[in-house]
Amino acid sequence: MRHLNSGSKLGRNPAHRRATLRNLVTNVIEKERITTTITRAKAARPVVERIITLGKGDSLHTRRQAASYLLTPGATRKLFDDIAPRFADRAGGYTRIIHAGFRIGDGAQLAILELLGSKLKKKEKKEKKKVEAETEEPAEKQASKA
Repeated sequence: MRHLNSGSKLGRNPAHRRATLRNLVTNVIEKERITTTITRAKAARPVVERIITLGKGDSLHTRRQAASYLLTPGATRKLFDDIAPRFADRAGGYTRIIHAGFRIGDGAQLAILELLGSKLKKKEKKEKKKVEAETEEPAEKQASKA
């Protein structure tokens, strides 16, 4: 029985599990929205909340604590300059988990882990080459007929 054994092991040994969580937390801080499995999102959520709370107490010690966990200096800067001031008046609950269907390859349940107030950046639509080719052909046919 697993009484009082909380948290998921994520199918990894402790060092690999810690590395996975560090990667997830760093990506959430940098991109503000990631897509992962529900289990990983639920495991990373409390760590993200703890790191943001660290960012709210802006001192040299908290900066060093956050920098020791986050993988990139840019993530640390963004945490203290952008994210922590945004949540200064909020007492916890900085993230949201949204169910996002199932992964095609193995059917795993996917989730979006995002920071509250993150803006959705729309992807620029790429013009299809086929459409461009079709529009050029009638112009060429008309020129050849004339």
